[in-house]
Amino acid sequence: MTAAAAAPRLGLRENWPQFLLLVIVNAFVGGMVGLERTVVPLVGSEEFRLGSTTLITSFIVSFGVVKAFANLATGHLADVYGRKRLLVIGWLIAIPAPFMIGWGPSWAWIVAANALLGVSQGLTWSTTVIMKIDLVGPKSRGLAVGLNEFAGYLALGATAFASGYIAQRYGLRPAPFWLGVAYAALGLVLSIFLVRDTRGHVAIETAGHATAAERLTFADVFRRTSYGDRNLFAASQAGLVNNLNDGMSWGIFPLWFAASGLSVERIGVLKAVYPAVWGVLQTITGPLSDRWGRKGLIVAGMWVQAAALLMTAVTRQVGWWLAASVLLGVGTAMVYPTLMASVSDASHPSWRARSLSVYRFWRDMGYAIGALGAGLIADLFGVAWAIGAVGALTFTSGMVVAVVMDDRRVS
Repeated sequence: MTAAAAAPRLGLRENWPQFLLLVIVNAFVGGMVGLERTVVPLVGSEEFRLGSTTLITSFIVSFGVVKAFANLATGHLADVYGRKRLLVIGWLIAIPAPFMIGWGPSWAWIVAANALLGVSQGLTWSTTVIMKIDLVGPKSRGLAVGLNEFAGYLALGATAFASGYIAQRYGLRPAPFWLGVAYAALGLVLSIFLVRDTRGHVAIETAGHATAAERLTFADVFRRTSYGDRNLFAASQAGLVNNLNDGMSWGIFPLWFAASGLSVERIGVLKAVYPAVWGVLQTITGPLSDRWGRKGLIVAGMWVQAAALLMTAVTRQVGWWLAASVLLGVGTAMVYPTLMASVSDASHPSWRARSLSVYRFWRDMGYAIGALGAGLIADLFGVAWAIGAVGALTFTSGMVVAVVMDDRRVS
């Protein structure tokens, strides 16, 4: 055993090879979701001839609900069984999903595949971000989260574009989903043979922590993160609404653009811009939140997202939709890494993984609520009303953060 392995050290410089490896692994995690951003809603409407927007978005509901509960379990299981073990299990669960989506004979196969993908994403994405936070220690949490989300969402955007390009030339299925087969295989191999667990780094940070660890049960952590601590509550509700509008855009935007006559390839471009901008800018907004504080970026980011959604709802021109997609990416980049860093700030290292899991439970439940709610509104009142309603809710969530969060750091 080497001295470095025997005595872990905190910091990005000290752990950069393992940190970089986890960035690459999370790019494959994000790519698995990017497969669906352009193509799957169109599979529902054009191949399976589903007439209900609510029914088309049902695959996002299954993904969001299952991923939320997988997130909830991941923090506790990671503390008990180790981060690496959960990462490998998550990749094993992902392997059937692209085959089921690409070759499944009915819409039920697509919904079931997204349930599997939700479990996989809950395990893989949660563990990669927890492990990066473990490695860098308390001084660079925003940077760690920003780089993690940069990799995941840049890959998501690139895959959304690539899948639309492939679908335009070779059909909606199965050609685009070979990308998912490759991502799952590469992610699994890297996780098994090269990733190392980070519980030793948590022990180092806990031993040097100024505040003694509280003996909290999982129920205690759930209550504190959900509503018992003002900063954790503010972050949890904002995370839920952020992914609520993302879930809406995932299911509704391709249908909205297709109804205006856009080709699959052009829809792929619009769907790629938003997560690509979101992913790249997180390398800036994450570190900025370490310097400037969390609250201002979160509030401003929620309001920028709201403006982008309203712009999308009231216009029917590609140029305006492209500008709105860029704006939506900017706002989400301001919010996404900053929220996770703020949760880490308010959590003791001994229960931080569990607190992050509770936050991610509420955040990813937003996928299901957004897809289902927007689908119902779209069926009743039209797609523009669905987009506008979610925009108004996003603005309100920013107001809640402005009033409730106080920007303190306790860890």
